[in-house]
Amino acid sequence: MTRISAFKRPLAAACAVLLLGLGPVGAATDTPGSATAAPVEKKIGPVTHLPLPRYVSLKTDEGNVRRGPSLTHRIDWVFKRRNMPLQITAEHGHWRRVQDRDGAGGWVHYALLSGVRTVLIEQDMTPVYSRPDAQSQLSARFELGVIARLGECSRDWCRISAGGYRGWTLKTNLWGVDADEIRD
Repeated sequence: MTRISAFKRPLAAACAVLLLGLGPVGAATDTPGSATAAPVEKKIGPVTHLPLPRYVSLKTDEGNVRRGPSLTHRIDWVFKRRNMPLQITAEHGHWRRVQDRDGAGGWVHYALLSGVRTVLIEQDMTPVYSRPDAQSQLSARFELGVIARLGECSRDWCRISAGGYRGWTLKTNLWGVDADEIRD
């Protein structure tokens, strides 16, 4: 068994910075919800014709978050974690309204987003198993706040990887994947 420590592995170190405190205190957001919100009915985006809401990740080390969908709108804050999972809740031209795990968000240019799926570890020392079975061999433990790449998901389990380690964990330990989402 290996423990992924945010302070011992370079990739994990970049991933383990907590999202808390990245946005300004009391920042206004025009998007509803949080990680504990009830499932939202999917709609189709008017620009991409993809489902809304949906998850993506931040492609860059920094991404300006604006009040509205244009360069003339004020920057409220900057997301500063490459690969951070975000949820798209609206589309307008080349802009996507996104929110993070805490519901903070705004408008981001689509060029800053990637379709590569990542998830945020929601529980400290989350167990990662060699198979989607809690009785299988423990492969690693991921710390709270680690960003992991999302692989396939069954009804209750998802395959994730970070810092050179991979395995299966319960979907309830993750933010960035819907409870009813199945991935091959």
